[in-house]
Amino acid sequence: MNVLPKDFYEQPTLELARSLLGCELVKETDEGTASGYIVETEAYIGPVDRAAHSYNYKRTKRTEVMFGPSGYAYTYVMHTHCLVNVVSGEEGSPEAVLIRAVEPLEGINLMYERRGDKKEKDLTNGPGKLTKALGIIRSDYGRPYDNPPLYIREGFKPAHISQGKRIGIENSGDARDFPWRFWVTDNKFVSR
Repeated sequence: MNVLPKDFYEQPTLELARSLLGCELVKETDEGTASGYIVETEAYIGPVDRAAHSYNYKRTKRTEVMFGPSGYAYTYVMHTHCLVNVVSGEEGSPEAVLIRAVEPLEGINLMYERRGDKKEKDLTNGPGKLTKALGIIRSDYGRPYDNPPLYIREGFKPAHISQGKRIGIENSGDARDFPWRFWVTDNKFVSR
């Protein structure tokens, strides 16, 4: 399967959040390679989205990568878990797509080692679970998604995509109701 080219990430954020579904997220480490098909995403459009770290163009050391070109990794730690996003939007417009869940594909034994004795469906069905399983860490911040060790390649086209409210952003005013979460309908690896 082909690695997605840079121009793939140049589509509008809500479209990118849908287009990433079915694509394969891959991380190469010294222990081995692990990957999974992306089955759930959430879009964050910083300039207008109170749930985004970059709301109202808030620029910090953490959000800096979001102000650059699309197609780069935005990683950060939330409640001890590293989360991974795909920077989207035009340069200067800080937007991103959170990868919420993947369906395990390659390196499943390695995922079990990293995550402990879990049921298969619990290995990668959340944003902190998938990064631990795949070996994605905070220092992957700023990596382009078209070069190893962290990259996204073509996968499958979902038959059906569902859409609804994002999760865990209750304190974000009306943004909590934006239907900017997308998932592969009926996939057992979706977070909830």
